[in-house]
Amino acid sequence: MSGLEATDSMGQFFPNDDQFPIEDQIKTLADDELLDFWEETQHLEQAMVEELQPETPGSLEYERIILQELMLRSCMRVLEAVR
Repeated sequence: MSGLEATDSMGQFFPNDDQFPIEDQIKTLADDELLDFWEETQHLEQAMVEELQPETPGSLEYERIILQELMLRSCMRVLEAVR
């Protein structure tokens, strides 16, 4: 089983799957799924802040990785349009 599987056009993330790091898992998501995943991480982080839980070490890492992938995809689209 891979770390991220498509089910009915929806991605599924398995954070404890060491075989497939988050960086590799998000590359398999469609743009809308990646944005949904980013939005979900934002909601989870906000819920944790509201519950006064200390920030989990991985929360900012998820955001950095997702935003990096979105920037890469945006740059690739620009390069493809120029060709």
